[in-house]
Amino acid sequence: MTSGSSPNANARAKIARVPAEITSIAANLEHLRERIERAAARASRSPDEITIIAVSKTFPAEAIQAAYAAGLRHFGENRVQEFEGKQPKLAGLDAVWHFIGHLQRNKARRAVQIFHRIDGVDNLALARAMQAEAASQDKRLPILIEVRLSDEPTKTGVGEADLPRLAEDIAAGANLKLRGLMGVPPYFDDAERTRAYFGKLREMREALSRRLGFPLPVLSMGMSHDFEVAIEEGATEIRVGTALFGERTRAAI
Repeated sequence: MTSGSSPNANARAKIARVPAEITSIAANLEHLRERIERAAARASRSPDEITIIAVSKTFPAEAIQAAYAAGLRHFGENRVQEFEGKQPKLAGLDAVWHFIGHLQRNKARRAVQIFHRIDGVDNLALARAMQAEAASQDKRLPILIEVRLSDEPTKTGVGEADLPRLAEDIAAGANLKLRGLMGVPPYFDDAERTRAYFGKLREMREALSRRLGFPLPVLSMGMSHDFEVAIEEGATEIRVGTALFGERTRAAI
């Protein structure tokens, strides 16, 4: 036997260097899918109707790679600069990258370049800046409108009264494709208390679709602590971070 390390020993050493929370992602995803199936069944829906967006903000590229290996294909980031730092390690992944944060107009050009969908358009000025950037890049960019569901000062989103005008302005442009609505209710320890907010967002989506005269297939609502209620109320996408990756500690690339 040679004195050098065997391939198996090298592989085991590499695995040992991977943080425990990353190696648990596949198990977390399996548990998450079981919960989705049960919630969908309660609403007489198919779990295939629900897309998981893995909220990978602040988690390293290695965690995203592990989630991708486990079968996830949609990932959400909320800082342009942070995602740019991860990109070199993620270049080979055939994934859909969502911008899920509050986008500032001065970041619109780069966001349009590097993300496949912007999930938080909430005002006319931003929508028009993105329309101009998408036109200059010859892109047809899918977007969601974020609706403000409560008066909490930390929440962003367009108000219900201003939603039709924003949607009509977006629909009139050639380079943004409105796909639906996104919203975040207040946090409650009892997730059942979010039901009325999710139901209201569903109703707004349905009314807006009738007004515009075309379908809005995406209803993005529900996170790690309340996604089951969101699914029961019609969510087509849920945004899950903690339930997949564990608790956040600090930004990392």
